[in-house]
Amino acid sequence: MTQIFDNPADFADEALDGFVAANRGYVARVDGGVVRSTEVPAGQVALVVGGGSGHYPAFAGLVGPGLAAASACGNMFASPAAGQVYRVAKAANAGGGVLLSYGNYAGDVLHFGQAQLRLNAEGIETRTVLVTDDIASAPLDQIEKRRGIAGDLTVFKIAGAAAEAGLDLDDVERLAIRTNYRTRSLGVAFDGCTLPGADAPLFTVPAGHMSLGLGIHGEPGISDHPMPTASELAELLVSQLLADKPHDAGSRVVAIVNGLGTVKYDELFLLFGKIEKLLVAAGLTVVEPECGELVTSLDMSGLSLTLLWLDDELEQYWAAPADTPAFRKGNLASRPARQMAAADAEVASAVERPTPAAAELGRQAAAVLRQVRDVVVEHEEELGRLDAVAGDGDHGIGMRRGVEAAVTAAEQAAANDGGASPARVLTAAGEAWSERAGGTSGALWGSAIIAAGLALGNRDSYSGGDAAATVTAFAAAITELGKADPGDKTMVDALLPFRDAFCTALDGGASAGDALAAAAAAARTAADRTADLRPLKGRARPLAEKSLGHPDPGAVSFALIAARISAHTNGRLANPELAKQGAQA
Repeated sequence: MTQIFDNPADFADEALDGFVAANRGYVARVDGGVVRSTEVPAGQVALVVGGGSGHYPAFAGLVGPGLAAASACGNMFASPAAGQVYRVAKAANAGGGVLLSYGNYAGDVLHFGQAQLRLNAEGIETRTVLVTDDIASAPLDQIEKRRGIAGDLTVFKIAGAAAEAGLDLDDVERLAIRTNYRTRSLGVAFDGCTLPGADAPLFTVPAGHMSLGLGIHGEPGISDHPMPTASELAELLVSQLLADKPHDAGSRVVAIVNGLGTVKYDELFLLFGKIEKLLVAAGLTVVEPECGELVTSLDMSGLSLTLLWLDDELEQYWAAPADTPAFRKGNLASRPARQMAAADAEVASAVERPTPAAAELGRQAAAVLRQVRDVVVEHEEELGRLDAVAGDGDHGIGMRRGVEAAVTAAEQAAANDGGASPARVLTAAGEAWSERAGGTSGALWGSAIIAAGLALGNRDSYSGGDAAATVTAFAAAITELGKADPGDKTMVDALLPFRDAFCTALDGGASAGDALAAAAAAARTAADRTADLRPLKGRARPLAEKSLGHPDPGAVSFALIAARISAHTNGRLANPELAKQGAQA
């Protein structure tokens, strides 16, 4: 359990500040993460890695010559926001383009993907290589669905070395893709990890057992097994990985035994010795192995084995020197300090003056967001427990962080002289939600709130048709960005029934308040029914059986929010026209 902190909500940011203070010769702080503090040759490809905090040495500890150019750092186990990734990548760009690389998790894919679009739109050529090494998370014929765990290191190391050698973006990307395909990992846990400030771990393992196929975000394993001896554990890990080897595997492998947080180095070395003997007996040559803590999960008791099947080109870059706070190989000449350019000042665009109707609706939007904040705070622990069944347990924390930031931003926008339109209020709120929350829900809620605000705009008057268009825009942003379908056991399973019920009621002549009530009831029923579904998206997908019987936390949180907005609108707004405006907000 994490003991040292002031405010658990600030843990990740304060830990990152301290990491930079302790490693100024390697890294410099930028908004959203860290970049190299040493000079980078002009025209060099910038490898930008990242993900949630809580995995040190990944990801910030791998920034330095011969490895990553920068790391975007999210909250505990949560993806960095798209804006953070964008700013970190832009600061790292040396003119040779950017390669983004990170584990295949829904929130990371959403946020890094948004940042990539923005960077490419500005003329900074940006590519992505997802790490998909975890053999427990999907079968070999669905390798693209696998999540990334300790295999992050092999992909980052070889891509970073290729960039350091002066290869262009095409070749760095090619080598990263090949490394990912030839990397396989499998992990086990003996006990779960505990988020800062929490009083219980995200999951527990029965006494005398171990959990096989765990994730690195506090997700429990796929199955529990009686605790093996060290020799039996080595045989299990090696046999599973060799059975999953790439089609063009050779006889030279990198072996990485990775501790997840509390397994002592003596134990890791003991296990590595047994693994090395098994690999040699299988006719393999072990090349420049690693044994230690490389991709952790806070205080989780567990470990993983990673194998990378080398070819001549990959071996060259795996063996190349690197010098970072947490990973060093070979010798590199010292580098002069980097001259950090001041961040470009953003030019504020002219703010159009809101119409009286828009200003009133902007104030109502801020008021509705306050209600959303209150209901999320009330149910934060419940949502966290629900998410911990088959996820990482941070849904309640992430939603609270996001909505609190959204309310602050909305209130500031609405407090301007003359007020602000719902477009301005909700755009500010959505950007703040995405930035502060991170993770999948941060990306989805942030984008959807912005879409709702843009649908409302700055008009002289508003009608029920505007309410329907706003709800439709909100739903479209979620489905288009998240790529989830009904039945995937996500927020979408409650959202689409809400949208359909709302629009149907309005079309039938109902008031906005009555339509909201009907839609909220539909969302609640649909959220409850997700207990019967198996997850097909997100971190819960590999743990489908554990999820059965429990509703999806994203669907539940949406239903709770819908109910609170309905109660607020119908209880406070007696004027029918304002009721429509409140529903739209």
